[in-house]
Amino acid sequence: MKLYDSVGPNPAMVRMFIAEKGVDVDDETIDIRGGVNREADYLKINPRGTCPALVLEDGSILSEITAICEYLEDTHPDPVMIGKTPAEKAETRMWTRRIDLGICEPMANGFRFGEGLAMFENRIRCIPEASDGLKAIARDNLTWLDGEMAGKSYIAGERFTLADVLLFSFLSFAKQIGQELDSANANLTAWFDRVGERPSAGA
Repeated sequence: MKLYDSVGPNPAMVRMFIAEKGVDVDDETIDIRGGVNREADYLKINPRGTCPALVLEDGSILSEITAICEYLEDTHPDPVMIGKTPAEKAETRMWTRRIDLGICEPMANGFRFGEGLAMFENRIRCIPEASDGLKAIARDNLTWLDGEMAGKSYIAGERFTLADVLLFSFLSFAKQIGQELDSANANLTAWFDRVGERPSAGA
């Protein structure tokens, strides 16, 4: 397999998941700051022009982070990162969707429409006036999640899952773009430090 990689939280999330799985994957870094991901050669690989993209053994290509990770879970089931049972799998997917839609997406678009506007305004439709509101939505949902984390080691309880990898990758990115986690969210702060000690956190 080959991973088309780049800077940013989405590729970081897949790299961390791959590291947790211990899967050997070839890696090629795409210069998204330079716009290489919007050029014809890369668009043949991923017509959406986004990173990461994973080329499978048969030459087919996956380009959405949860799809990539679910494929890796199915093909490399140990260690379990989504779930063993239907109930565990559903719980992980529930938390992953909550985090993706409620935190990661508004956080990322808050950056794209704000501090990252110069890079993104000619690539995607940007709404600069929405930047502050989107960041506020992410903060509100982080505060809510902090309450849900009381008494738990990880987002799904004592299981370290895809949901943890997703949130950790985006909060690591958030520290670099002026959206650092509020220290008043003590449960999430402790969780972030705990996850940061895992070897995969540096992937």
